[in-house]
Amino acid sequence: QVHLVESGGGYVQAGGSLRLSCACSGRTFSSYAMGWFRQAPGKEREFVAAISWSGENTDYADSLEGRFTIARDNANNMVYLQMNSLKPEDTAVYYCAASRGYSRDYYSYAHWGQGTQVTVST
Repeated sequence: QVHLVESGGGYVQAGGSLRLSCACSGRTFSSYAMGWFRQAPGKEREFVAAISWSGENTDYADSLEGRFTIARDNANNMVYLQMNSLKPEDTAVYYCAASRGYSRDYYSYAHWGQGTQVTVST
């Protein structure tokens, strides 16, 4: 069983940065691809970034324009999302998720955290 806990969300002004963390329990963490998704009020959950089990491959939503970076530390069962140049439209609940396959597809992810709120003010 995989248990995910996000942290690092908060309130930030536009142009600022935040780093989200996701702590993963379970001895098989390094066998999972990991992803970050987000959901804004009244909108569907959307893909943000993914990283392969080894960390060699990463993928990002096109809309991010290179502002976010995903990374993982398999030795410590952690996944990170560095978010720079934040915009008000980045406001959402951010979720960490684990998948057996490296994918942008929401349905590929079987394990989810509870989410962490990110609010970007103007």
